[in-house]
Amino acid sequence: MKKQLSLLIAFGIAAAGFAAPVGKPAPDFSLTGTDGKTWKLSEQKGKTVVLEWFNEGCPFVQKHYTTGNMQKLQKEITSKGVVWMTILSSAPGKQGYVTASQLGKDLARLKAASTVGLVDPTGAAGKAFEAKTTPHLFVVNAEGLLVYDGAIDDNSSADPKTVSGAKNYVRSAVDSLLKGEAVKESTTKPYGCSVKYP
Repeated sequence: MKKQLSLLIAFGIAAAGFAAPVGKPAPDFSLTGTDGKTWKLSEQKGKTVVLEWFNEGCPFVQKHYTTGNMQKLQKEITSKGVVWMTILSSAPGKQGYVTASQLGKDLARLKAASTVGLVDPTGAAGKAFEAKTTPHLFVVNAEGLLVYDGAIDDNSSADPKTVSGAKNYVRSAVDSLLKGEAVKESTTKPYGCSVKYP
């Protein structure tokens, strides 16, 4: 327990609210992918997109990956034609920073099922979305509008045991979109470690 607490302190806890421009066009970005290609959010128009801010060293990210919760959600959602982008905004010299190539290896080792991993070393994309935490998730609809901003679920504990029984906001948001319905809970408070911007 002491080790877990020291990890949380070391990585910085962040759980700030965010007045997101839900219902407005999502900020565009152009980032290098783990596949070596440049990915632009605007080029995904016509598809639902999930953006996941990631840092493997964060205990809250570990909670969802060591239990397989994140990978299961990624697989389930991408199988419905949704694009899932896992984004690392750690800056060079900051905790969690890796190159696109290394991020690809890390995600493969974790058996992630996202569409692509993206690196944002300048923090431009993360700051445009005001991504606060890892994880912090956003959902963009086929028209390019931001329709969800917040936590993956409703249990902000870093304990892996709390994954079971938690209400998954991202699944609910995507399911609503695919049914042609409005997202009921469009903004929630993200939880996790602070994003390691420059």
